[in-house]
Amino acid sequence: MKKLRLIFIFLLACCAISEMQAQKVAVKSNLLYDATATFNLGVELGLARKWTLDVPVNVNPWKFSDGMRLRHWGIQPEVRYWFCERFRRTFIGLHAHYADFNVGSLPNWSFISKNMQQNRYEGHLYGAGISIGHAWILKRRWGIEATLGLGYARIVYDKYPCAVCGTRLKSGNRDYFGPTKVGISLIYLIK
Repeated sequence: MKKLRLIFIFLLACCAISEMQAQKVAVKSNLLYDATATFNLGVELGLARKWTLDVPVNVNPWKFSDGMRLRHWGIQPEVRYWFCERFRRTFIGLHAHYADFNVGSLPNWSFISKNMQQNRYEGHLYGAGISIGHAWILKRRWGIEATLGLGYARIVYDKYPCAVCGTRLKSGNRDYFGPTKVGISLIYLIK
């Protein structure tokens, strides 16, 4: 049985290596993250003629002078199936996500809850979802991609009364179903 397993792994590796010689690679930046001063970089690797693996990472290390916090780091790998060919036109994807966060004292905007304006939350989240997107070619190596995903996230957090207070009000967790991915990304294709 062990020999059979080793032969199977060897054959898989040979197939992957032969496919990698013809693979394309893209690097990208999500412009929506850029708008929140979040550093982000994604790498997308061609796996097969219509399959890719997208691995975006984002980090926001900033503390703002008014006490607002939007500190986080996250990763959201996604396997994509392209209906035309990879990196062109429409795709569907299956993604997972993990993030650590420390957010609170957010601005008094109509779409931000009073809880997020008056308290600080520190913790992590994890989950998975499905997405759909489309890529437009601008020039030979440049493109724009739009994507939207829906899914599940388990959020585990500690709640604090303000951005700098150390007294924990409560610990909790929450199950979230809804949008889990949104992006408008600038893409550079590496051949």
